[in-house]
Amino acid sequence: MSILLLIGCVQTTWAEKVERPKLVVGIVVDQMRWDYLYYYYDQYGEDGLKRLLKDGFSCENTMINYVPTVTAIGHSTTYTGSVPALTGIAGNNFYLNGKNVTSVTDTTVYAVGSDKASRYGKCSPRNMLANTIGDQLKIATDFKSKVIGVALKDRASILPAGHAADAAYWWDEKAGHFITSSYYMEQLPRWMETFNRNHHTESGFDIKTSTKGVTMTFKMAEEVVQRERLGKHEQTDMIAVSISSTDAIGHTYSTRGKENHDVYMQLDKDLAHFLRVLDNEVGRGNYLLFLTADHGAVHNGNFLNSHRLPGGGYSGSSVAKELDKHLSTVFGKEGKYVKAMMDCRIYLDHDFIDSKGIDLQAVKTEAVKWLKKDPQFAYVTDYEDISNQSIPQFLRERIINGYHRMRSGDLMVVLQGSHMYGTVGPDYKGTSHGTWNPDDSHIPLLFMGWHVKKGSTNTPTYMTDIAATVCAMLHIQMPDCCIGNAIQEVWK
Repeated sequence: MSILLLIGCVQTTWAEKVERPKLVVGIVVDQMRWDYLYYYYDQYGEDGLKRLLKDGFSCENTMINYVPTVTAIGHSTTYTGSVPALTGIAGNNFYLNGKNVTSVTDTTVYAVGSDKASRYGKCSPRNMLANTIGDQLKIATDFKSKVIGVALKDRASILPAGHAADAAYWWDEKAGHFITSSYYMEQLPRWMETFNRNHHTESGFDIKTSTKGVTMTFKMAEEVVQRERLGKHEQTDMIAVSISSTDAIGHTYSTRGKENHDVYMQLDKDLAHFLRVLDNEVGRGNYLLFLTADHGAVHNGNFLNSHRLPGGGYSGSSVAKELDKHLSTVFGKEGKYVKAMMDCRIYLDHDFIDSKGIDLQAVKTEAVKWLKKDPQFAYVTDYEDISNQSIPQFLRERIINGYHRMRSGDLMVVLQGSHMYGTVGPDYKGTSHGTWNPDDSHIPLLFMGWHVKKGSTNTPTYMTDIAATVCAMLHIQMPDCCIGNAIQEVWK
């Protein structure tokens, strides 16, 4: 008995030494280029982004190590520490079992807080094949931790929160308020119904392209922290917040100009208020916070060209149409060889090609040969044959990391530097993302709060390191498909 008692005492003593923060806060700013930290630095207040830089730890050389660099992948990678090859999140949209789906499409569930049949509500994390920081936190605490996601975009709320989340809330434009799906619950909490009544907008009003979207998201996040008493339970809780309006405004107005300036000023202001709420509700030093981006953005081609800099864009639909014509001529059988072109990914129509008795590999080879003639493409690759192609090693690795064999399609085109996916006409003033270059792949990464030391590093780090770092600090297992490494300089 004495030996058993001794073992029990040792185990208890060890358990008492495992320290964790009261709350983990993840913030992803959609389309935030790394250099926005400094481009607008002099105009930020002292209590928002500057506070993170001064009181926290900044990983100044954090890169995305896959392509394409798009929203759904960025959010899933941040919280899984993994890449599309393993998570299955191959893009914002991809083909799954022959159907074009979004990253969070789930026809087995229905909207809660809106019309049950609403397309905005048929969502869940089931398409993601990996688990997340929040999932591992749940496992480590015998599912006593609360984990909740908040964003305007469905994918930006659902994927970060993970499979075992208590809730994920996103904006239904038709309903004019936040909703969820039956994956999480059958009815919205009463506090949320009240919040929606007090913050309702007219049906069809798009707050994503307004600075109001930033404020609305932070207000919702603050409400979640207070109403769900996050950070006040026996075990560590987690909230994943994504700011989507920065992306919508960037796409519409580009990386420069009044609109982009205004949304980052609003972000800074609302972030400062959110931090004050966390200080009051959870306590300074009691929460661990990180802020990053899901991807960056390329400067508008017309803007670059006006300053004698290279830049531009292309139309995927036009390329697909011309490729169909070429393949029809070469193989003597007219039809739609290209099922779809999504970002940089080309999906060939295997059923059509097979029905015509044409060899699929011959079609791939001819398509690559024809596409390589286009000077806007730096490289064109057959996903299944990339090891035999002359492509720089760093880029080859990113392509392989971004390729899921059942969801990513057949071919990938790689654009020249400072080019983007999307037509750049003479009057076009917006921007896009999805490429390998630093404009799209260099992202901010800041940690602040519990056990985080002040400082910065220019040592190369990657988006996949975020989950590994947070889990190491919490003394929990990293997500099941995590390939990142903990950034040890971050904590004391």
